[in-house]
Amino acid sequence: MDAFVTRSLDEIRFWSRIMKEHSLFLGLGFRAEDTQLKKEANQFYAIFEDIERRAHEFQSDADPFTIQAFNTEVRVAATNIWAFKRMVLGLILQCKLPGQTNFPLLVDHVSREANYFRNRLEELNAGKLEPLPDAIIDENVFFLKIMADHAKFIGHLLDPSERKLVEQAREFSNDFDTLVFQAVDLSHMRPQSQTIPLLSQFVDENRVSVKSLRDFKKTARDLIEECRIKSIIHPLLADHVFREAERFLFILDMFDQSLSGVKVNKREIIH
Repeated sequence: MDAFVTRSLDEIRFWSRIMKEHSLFLGLGFRAEDTQLKKEANQFYAIFEDIERRAHEFQSDADPFTIQAFNTEVRVAATNIWAFKRMVLGLILQCKLPGQTNFPLLVDHVSREANYFRNRLEELNAGKLEPLPDAIIDENVFFLKIMADHAKFIGHLLDPSERKLVEQAREFSNDFDTLVFQAVDLSHMRPQSQTIPLLSQFVDENRVSVKSLRDFKKTARDLIEECRIKSIIHPLLADHVFREAERFLFILDMFDQSLSGVKVNKREIIH
C-alpha cells in the first residue's frame, strides 16, 4: 500500500465534501438578486461533487503518478474556490451585498479551509510534509481556530430564546479562544518549545476540549434533525461542523500515537 496514495485520497475525500457543502451554504446566504454569485456557487458544488465521486472510485493500490495528477487538478479547484470566497468576503465587507446572510467570519473561515486543503495537496505532491513537531503545532493552531469559529457560529444561529444552549456555545467559544492563544504562544516559542513533554501535554489538553465540543455538536445536530430546538441552523451545517471536530480528533489521536513511547505522564509536568 502506497502511503502517498492513501493520504492523498483521504484528504481529497474529506475536504472535497467540505468544499461542496461550503458552496451550498454560501449559495443559501446570497440574496435572490445575486444570480451570478448563486450560479458560481452551484458550479463549485458540481465540481467538488464530481471530485468527491472520483476520489471514492480510486483504490489504495492506484498508480501514484495518476494520484499526483489528480492532486494537481483538485488543487486548482481548491485555489479557485478559495479565490471565489475571498472575492465574496470583499463584497460583504464593502457593504455591496446588503441583506445577504453569510457572516464575514464564516466566509473567511471557509476560505481558510480551502487554503489549508490546497496547501496540503501541494505538500503531498512535493513530498514535503512537515516534521512531526511542526505539524503538531501548526495543525492545532489551524483547527483550534476553526473550532472557536464553529462555537461562535452556533451561538449566533441558535434562536436567542435558546438561552442555555447559546450560553454553552459562548463558553466553548471562550475556551477555544484561550486554546488558540496558547497554541500561538507555543508556536512563537519554537523550536525550544518542541519538547516531548510540552507537545504531549498540548495534545492531551486540546483533545479533552475538542471531545467536549464534538459531543456538544453531536447533541445539537441530533436536536436540530429532530426539530427539538429553535434555530436557523441547516441540518447539514450541524453535521458538517460535527464531522470537522471528528477530523480534528482523528488528527490529535495520530499525534498522540506518534508521541507515545516517549510520553511523559502529565502529572510529572504539573507537579
